[in-house]
Amino acid sequence: MKFTNNLALLTLLASSANAFLSTWNTKHTFGVTTSSSSKNKAPSALVVGMTIVSPFDDADSETATADPMEAAVSGGNDDDDDGGPLDLTWDNVEKVLDKMRPYLIQDGGNVAISDIDGPVVKLELQGACGTCPSSTQTMKMGLERGLKERIPEIQEVIQSMPEGPELSEDQINVVLDGVRPFLDVAGGTIDISSITGEDSVAPTILLKMEGASASLNSVKLEIVQRLQRHFMMSGLRVEWDE
Repeated sequence: MKFTNNLALLTLLASSANAFLSTWNTKHTFGVTTSSSSKNKAPSALVVGMTIVSPFDDADSETATADPMEAAVSGGNDDDDDGGPLDLTWDNVEKVLDKMRPYLIQDGGNVAISDIDGPVVKLELQGACGTCPSSTQTMKMGLERGLKERIPEIQEVIQSMPEGPELSEDQINVVLDGVRPFLDVAGGTIDISSITGEDSVAPTILLKMEGASASLNSVKLEIVQRLQRHFMMSGLRVEWDE
């Protein structure tokens, strides 16, 4: 997995460099302007995975004929399930989640019950769903809505985060050290400017990137995702010192 992530980052850097050279050559080759349609386009695989969307995103609801998640939850397909309201028990929460899990698994994620405290259900998003920028939407628009529909006793569904390493410069550099060799290839550097709010619910890491790679948003996104996966903090913010 680490090799794959590093290869993807190197590919992004190489692709961005090629795009810059292609644009420069177009504008500077004997004053001839070449149509962009004749240029070789980057393979679609380079952008796969850079746009992360919740499986419960309603952005295309106008064109969608039905919400497959809502249909899966409300449909009583089991022999002992008539689709009516269920009591708030661990087994019933699992039963409802089992109908929603396929939509998470197909995106590389999953969900597990962390705790049930009165009318509050705590769930842990796992895999790709755990660090996805749309995890809050997945929790509220998908899982919470589906659970409340079948189990009216539930008042709230919240995300339970697993314990990660302590937020410190040493741990941040563990992540950055995995990126720096590839930034060196592209003529860039990255350093920690500051860490604030370590004991708050929304700590902030301020990073400074310099060199040719500083303008590559795709590389910045990859670094942010690596930090979020490493620390497993739902409120962690990563900002850039321009």
